[in-house]
Amino acid sequence: MTTKQEKLKSLFGNAAPVAVVTGSGADRVGKTVALTLAEQGYQIALHANGSIDEAEATAAELVDQGIESKAFAADLSDEAEIHALFESIHFYFGRIDVLVNTAAIWDSHPFEEVTAADFRQQFEVNAVGTFLCCQASGRRMIDQPHGGAIVNIGDWSVVRPYPDHAPYFASKGALPTLTRSLAVDLGTRNPSIRVNAILPGQVMQPEGTPQEQIDRDIERTLVKRQGKPDYVAHAALFLIENPFVTGVCLPVDGGRTIFANSDFGASS
Repeated sequence: MTTKQEKLKSLFGNAAPVAVVTGSGADRVGKTVALTLAEQGYQIALHANGSIDEAEATAAELVDQGIESKAFAADLSDEAEIHALFESIHFYFGRIDVLVNTAAIWDSHPFEEVTAADFRQQFEVNAVGTFLCCQASGRRMIDQPHGGAIVNIGDWSVVRPYPDHAPYFASKGALPTLTRSLAVDLGTRNPSIRVNAILPGQVMQPEGTPQEQIDRDIERTLVKRQGKPDYVAHAALFLIENPFVTGVCLPVDGGRTIFANSDFGASS
């Protein structure tokens, strides 16, 4: 057994812990987190909704590399589908050691046009869906002697929001409080369960973003560096494997939370 396997066995009671990553089908942050954990010796349950074909392709690639992996489909705005998702994952792998909630929806709504339906849609996936995934995995972690680790993905800009995204920011703004609350709820039931969050900055520009916009976003950071999904994945790995950290909401944003330069234009 390698030193890494010994560490994982000490943390989770399993030399190859099972990690569930929601929203890991498309080539975005969730997939990067899943691949990073796979490289570190975790078995991987990939979740997707619309991008299930991509998730299945990733799972097949991991299996070819000798890494146990399987893709699962579910609409995280549907409570019944969430319960079925985690039942299927637990049945297949026999355990759930890690959950990383990267699944989210993101829409722009001018203030004057926001409807109650817009708010509900964002909350159903970004807040309620995240909670239900934590609940479904947490119930199983409570019964595991070594508990488990949960990482939620929020957004740095809930502390400095920009225009025309009120439903999104309100839904993501719930996650820091939810994370701290679940750290208490689950930790008091099993001290080996830890719940933390990452608040990423701009780590993946939409396809076709002009270079001028990319340069402007780099200039708005303190580190003068373009964000990458890898940075979020590295932070997730730290929070998963540090047994003395829980209830933390970690900005991974190049300093955007604490720094504002003279350019106050809206940017994610």
